[in-house]
Amino acid sequence: MNKNDLIKFWLALAKEDLKTAENLLKAKDYAWCLFIMHLVIEKTLKAFWIRDNKEDVPPKTHNLLKLAEETKLDLSGKHKLLLLDINDFNIEARYPDYKRNFHKKCTEKFSRQQFELIREFYKWLLKQK
Repeated sequence: MNKNDLIKFWLALAKEDLKTAENLLKAKDYAWCLFIMHLVIEKTLKAFWIRDNKEDVPPKTHNLLKLAEETKLDLSGKHKLLLLDINDFNIEARYPDYKRNFHKKCTEKFSRQQFELIREFYKWLLKQK
């Protein structure tokens, strides 16, 4: 695959994950919804990473801020703080030590607010092509 194909591949994966997150939100599976929203942003950032770097294989990291900082995206301080918050959804949903507390934190109100914030950021990212 060439660079453009790889970018399209990562963006298509992110779009599919967004549908999954929407379904999880409807099913009231809030913790997994937010975990998947982390993947939406991660895969979108990996597309930008490929666009902005010589290599065609993005780093094997889940750290969204690290990925974003290795692109040419013009991120505001607010965006960077959001990425740090979203990073927590990956760790907290995945590891047993954090999982119980994360599930308690994922009320309907909290999860819907975070979902909307992340979806708006995702839409902003797509406009940066």
